[in-house]
Amino acid sequence: MIIGIPKESWRDEHRVALIPAGVYALVKAGHKVIVQTGAGLSCDFTDEAYDEAGAVLAFNETEVFGRADVIVKIMPPSLQESTWIARDKTLMSFFNFSVLNPKLMASLGDAKCTAIGYNLIEDRNGNLPVLTTMSEIAGMLLPQIAGRFLATQEGGRGVLLGGVAGIPAANVLIIGAGMVGSTAAEAFVGAGANVMVMDSDLDRLRKLERQTRHQINTAFVTPYNIERNLGNIDVLVGAVMIHGQQSPHVITEAHVKRMRKGSVILDVSIDQGGCVETSRPTTHSDPIFIRHGVIHYAVANIPALVARTAAHALNNMILPYTQLIADGGVAAIATNEMLQRGVYLYHGQCTHPEVARVLGWPVTPIDELISKE
Repeated sequence: MIIGIPKESWRDEHRVALIPAGVYALVKAGHKVIVQTGAGLSCDFTDEAYDEAGAVLAFNETEVFGRADVIVKIMPPSLQESTWIARDKTLMSFFNFSVLNPKLMASLGDAKCTAIGYNLIEDRNGNLPVLTTMSEIAGMLLPQIAGRFLATQEGGRGVLLGGVAGIPAANVLIIGAGMVGSTAAEAFVGAGANVMVMDSDLDRLRKLERQTRHQINTAFVTPYNIERNLGNIDVLVGAVMIHGQQSPHVITEAHVKRMRKGSVILDVSIDQGGCVETSRPTTHSDPIFIRHGVIHYAVANIPALVARTAAHALNNMILPYTQLIADGGVAAIATNEMLQRGVYLYHGQCTHPEVARVLGWPVTPIDELISKE
């Protein structure tokens, strides 16, 4: 099997899907790995390191996309890149509802592509192993990001997250107590901020209170509880995610208008469409915009800020799935329920209900398609 690792073309995406150690494991298992030159440089993985791991270096992306049986990426391919994918090949990448491109999906469908979204891979207990790892990294970075944009020179309120003696710390409201929200809560507490977390799952809130030794306040998420707190916060973290669906707009434009001028919104749900009505996707090069006097940060690929750490973590999580498909081909998906849940296209047919709904496509359950083979 030939595995292809192209250089990411997505703006400000610095991660690489597989590091040299992962390539070495695949080569030792008898597979061929083609890596585009420069694919790992932003993570400080040189072409020489990939060469020593046994990879074949390609000097252009068309060779990687055209020759690979399995393409392993970070972000979905561009429309142009999708035209280079040969028929009946497999694509592995994150899947983002916020940038769902009907033309791209049609191109992949026409090529009879089997496409797997890392963030859609789910175990029997509803855990999302790959997404959880990236969410943990993103959550740990949020205090640094918030602190930067609260600074006066960035147009923020000029508030120090942790405060100083005799001066109150910043007030942070986190909507959502999943992995991003809970990790962010612990990180903000560590930075000295006053933290409140809201969620609709009381068990999550109890767990988080225990984790933080009751250093945070929690509340059931309701419009009333949101509205009564918005006027007093310096940072709002939107970390609402419904697995496999677009995030609902929990924070409306009317809510944003109630916030302090110079306060900061971090919409971490933006890769699933965003949970703040006024949000739109931003990039690391152009990370913020101001609406109603409030700074909005809505970068979808936050872990790319620490690309080397994120690449190591991602390699550890996706290598087993890559190995499984490399060893057994697309047919191996039938042997792994977690991987099946991550498939949104199977030989060009849509297998994910929410993707089908957004595109207006028919949906066919993957187990039904597998049973026909």
